[in-house]
Amino acid sequence: MGAVMGTFSSLQTKQRRPSKDKIEDELEMTMVCHRPEGLEQLEAQTNFTKRELQVLYRGFKNECPSGVVNEDTFKQIYAQFFPHGALPCLEGSPCVEFLPPSPALLFCLVDASTYAHYLFNAFDATQTGSVKFEDFVTALSILLRGTVHEKLRWTFNLYDINKDGYINKEEMMDIVKAIYDMMGKYTYPVLKEDTPRQHVDVFFQKMDKNKDGIVTLDEFLESCQEDDNIMRSLQLFQNVM
Repeated sequence: MGAVMGTFSSLQTKQRRPSKDKIEDELEMTMVCHRPEGLEQLEAQTNFTKRELQVLYRGFKNECPSGVVNEDTFKQIYAQFFPHGALPCLEGSPCVEFLPPSPALLFCLVDASTYAHYLFNAFDATQTGSVKFEDFVTALSILLRGTVHEKLRWTFNLYDINKDGYINKEEMMDIVKAIYDMMGKYTYPVLKEDTPRQHVDVFFQKMDKNKDGIVTLDEFLESCQEDDNIMRSLQLFQNVM
């Protein structure tokens, strides 16, 4: 995925390849274990052009020749994408927990393995235990070029670990703790051990509007859009490309 993003970031300066490479791309796509949907269909479903999808696919195939990524491979690629497990730190925002990582943000050195597990769960849209190219570019399209509403919905899905359509306090605690486990010892002042629990208590109380012990998608969207810090953080994603 690191190679995928590295390749994608240079799209603006690359020249079009000759038609021979286009033919080779078509042939290569028939040789993998999983063949992605047609580029025209993916172009209609995402915010990427056909040319951008071709470049992304070439990078994805280089990293994942079989055409699918299991969780262990995803973690290895994630570690390459974020050297030493780097996690983005959103300046000026106390709500870093509610945003997925982005290459456009500032980084601190962390151990990202646990958080990568939850990211894989979110990227695996069909919950098959593997991430296909379609899953990858769909998520990437939302994170890099989606609307605020789309990004918030994706982030809700990240927190909804068991995919029952709600976020409970335990799910929020699992992901927040994973983030604090990554970044806690690199912050100044050093975070106290009970800081994740304190933050979850505050966030959950704010989001659980009707006090029924769960946060619905509507409650999540409303709470996030009421928070200027979260909205400023989301704005950073729109400046990636």
